[in-house]
Amino acid sequence: MSLTLSLARGAVTSPFKRAGRPGATLPADRLRLPAAIAPGPLAAYRTICGFPATGPLPVTYPHVLAFPLAMRLMTRGDFPLPVTGLVHTWIEITAHRTFQPQDMLELTVYAHELKPHRRGTEVTVVTEARLAGELVWESRSGYLSRHTTHIEAPAPEAPSAPLPAVAEWRLPGNLGRRYGAASGDRNPIHLHPLTARLFGFPRAIAHGMWTVARCLAEAPDPATLRTVRADFRAPVLLPGTVTYASDGHAFQLRGGPDGERLHLTGTTG
Repeated sequence: MSLTLSLARGAVTSPFKRAGRPGATLPADRLRLPAAIAPGPLAAYRTICGFPATGPLPVTYPHVLAFPLAMRLMTRGDFPLPVTGLVHTWIEITAHRTFQPQDMLELTVYAHELKPHRRGTEVTVVTEARLAGELVWESRSGYLSRHTTHIEAPAPEAPSAPLPAVAEWRLPGNLGRRYGAASGDRNPIHLHPLTARLFGFPRAIAHGMWTVARCLAEAPDPATLRTVRADFRAPVLLPGTVTYASDGHAFQLRGGPDGERLHLTGTTG
């Protein structure tokens, strides 16, 4: 099933699903797909995210390759959460080795954990990439379905200390469409102001995975990255201006008139 059909199916089935339903369970099976890497989309992805034009695959790219599988999983009838309104809240990536564009990866996606959250219900989706049977890359992503809950909210976190500013990026209004064309993720909240307003946003917002990738592309040698943790704090409205900040290990993306709005925090290893 194509990504577009998965999104359409999700829009149709979402109204019939109720997040937070007692006794809800996750699908037990795992979805698998061999992935040949197409040069054109990879080149477009490298360009839009700022990665080197040649060399090993960017550390975030297996997530892009596996995203259609993840959408197929999350739009199934036995997946307990409605995909419409599902928010990507965090991602952890572990790259066990580098691999090249000509490598044929074997992708696996499955739902690992369903747990209550102070703002609703969160599911963890696991993605694995193998090369000739060897696990070479894996990630865990948190997706939040917002709904009323009786879980007591924890004490507010202490504000993250601002990291040293490194660069200021002016993001064009068509960034979501360009990244969507490169990645295949054409969620309407990223494409146009009109479609974004249908989901409660004043303008289109940047893809969370673009913000992570763009930050990681600023590493001195992105090909050497082995671990990544990123938390999505607030959406980036398009067009807009953001500040990339880093101390070499931790990174942030900030915005707002005074640079106080925290969009993304992360660490690398």
